[in-house]
Amino acid sequence: MGNTLTPDRPTIAIAIFAAFVMLFTDEAFLQLTAIAGGAVLGLAFLRPAAPPPRPAPKRTGGYPVGVTALVLFLVLLIVLPLASGLIDNDPLALADSFYRSGSLVFGGGHVVLPLLETEFVPTGLVSKDDFLAGYGAAQAVPGPLFTFSAYLGTTTGILSPGWVGGFLALGSIFMPAFLLVFGVLPFWDRLRHFTRARAAISGVNAAVVGVLLAALYDPVFTSAITTPEDFAIAAAALALLAFWKAPPWFVVVLTGGAGALLNAL
Repeated sequence: MGNTLTPDRPTIAIAIFAAFVMLFTDEAFLQLTAIAGGAVLGLAFLRPAAPPPRPAPKRTGGYPVGVTALVLFLVLLIVLPLASGLIDNDPLALADSFYRSGSLVFGGGHVVLPLLETEFVPTGLVSKDDFLAGYGAAQAVPGPLFTFSAYLGTTTGILSPGWVGGFLALGSIFMPAFLLVFGVLPFWDRLRHFTRARAAISGVNAAVVGVLLAALYDPVFTSAITTPEDFAIAAAALALLAFWKAPPWFVVVLTGGAGALLNAL
C-alpha cells in the first residue's frame, strides 16, 4: 500500500503524521483524527493528477438508495452504542462492538486490530494469547482480515453454540462497509472529478498507510516480538515473504513450529 498510496515526499510526510498520531495513545477516536488530518493536509499540499476519462454509468440503485444506505449507517452507529448502554444484552453488546470497529476502520483490515484488542482483551472476553493466536491463524487463510471477527465472536463464548456468535460478529463488522459502498457509489463518479475532493482522498489514503504502520507496531510488534529469538524468527519470515515469495500459510506454519521449538528448548 505504501508503494501505491505514498509515492512522493508529501504523501510520505502525511503517512508519518498519521503514524505519530496513532502511536501516542490507543483511543479509537484518534484514528478518525488521523484520517481527517490526512484529508486536511491533502487539501493543503497535494496536487493529484487528473482522473481517467469518465466511464460508462453503472447501475448503482440511484441517489435514493445511496442516501438511505448512508442514513442507515449513521443511525446504527449512533443507536447501537446507546442501546447497548441502556440494555443489558450480550448479543447486542457484541454486535455494537463489531459494528463500531467496522465503522471506524479506513484502509487495510490490519487497522482494526487495535480497536478489536481494546474491545475484547482488557475486558477479559478474550485473552491476549488467544487474540494473537487467532490473528496468526487469520494470516494463514485467504480473504480479508475482517474474517478474524468470526474467530473472536466464537471465542468470547457469549452465544451458544459459539459459531452463532461468530456469524453475528462477522455480519456486524462487514455491515458498515456494505452500507458505505451502496451509499457512496451513486455519488462517487461526480466526486472524483473535483480536484479538491481528489486531493483530500489522496491525503486520506496516505494517512491510512501511517495508521497501518502504527498498527504493525502496536499491537502486533509489541505483543509478539519480546525476545531476540522472536525478532530473528520475524526477520526470517519477512525474508521468506518479501524475497522468496513463499505463501503466507507456509510462513505461518513454519514460524509457529519455530516458536514451539524455542519454547520446548
